[in-house]
Amino acid sequence: MALLTCSDLTLGYDGHPVLSDVNFTVEAGNYLCIVGENGSGKSTLMKTILGLQKPIRGTIAFGDGLGRNEIGYLPQQTAVQKDFPATVSEIVLSGCQARMGKRPFYSREEKALARESMERMELLPLARRCYRELSGGQQQRVLLARALCATRKMLLLDEPVAGLDPHVTAEMYALIRKLNREDGITVIMISHDMASAVQEATHILHAGQQLFFGTTGEYLKSGAAGRFFPVKGGEQA
Repeated sequence: MALLTCSDLTLGYDGHPVLSDVNFTVEAGNYLCIVGENGSGKSTLMKTILGLQKPIRGTIAFGDGLGRNEIGYLPQQTAVQKDFPATVSEIVLSGCQARMGKRPFYSREEKALARESMERMELLPLARRCYRELSGGQQQRVLLARALCATRKMLLLDEPVAGLDPHVTAEMYALIRKLNREDGITVIMISHDMASAVQEATHILHAGQQLFFGTTGEYLKSGAAGRFFPVKGGEQA
């Protein structure tokens, strides 16, 4: 079932488009990687899906009862965010805010959900640690646990391995893969790591002058992939 359908989207700022004529559908259980050069509109697309920015034109539709406030989001971190003076458990629990409505306090169920998310990300021993004292990889796991508190259906991840060393990067990819393949969570991820993108994803959306959407296999045979993965006779070189 389609969780997300984007039709004839044009995205940009102050009426100036950065990405035009975008059409794609994300089915439940898909793992979509959004790739392309800097400035091609990848983060703008993600913000538009989240409702943080309005499209210039076109439509975004959600299916299977999914609402925007039920999407887990892991944004790119800023220097200020990395130095945030809160405990791990406080940050993870804040992912439940969309569930609270007008209630001023977290419910027992929400606290249990935060604990479950920390356990899944192997963070329980760090629950009382200050976030800014953690390593980059630990901070990303905290933010992923926070995103899981908001959703059981879809995660949007903006460069989740940026700045991480190769070992921690591999661990992060393994966690995301498990959430997708074992827990059935649909993943949409922006990535500059082309090799890992085609290894992990079921589908690729290549943003830029040459727009492409399709399965990973279709992408590797397309002209859009040619710059990164040269093809010969219709097969990957």
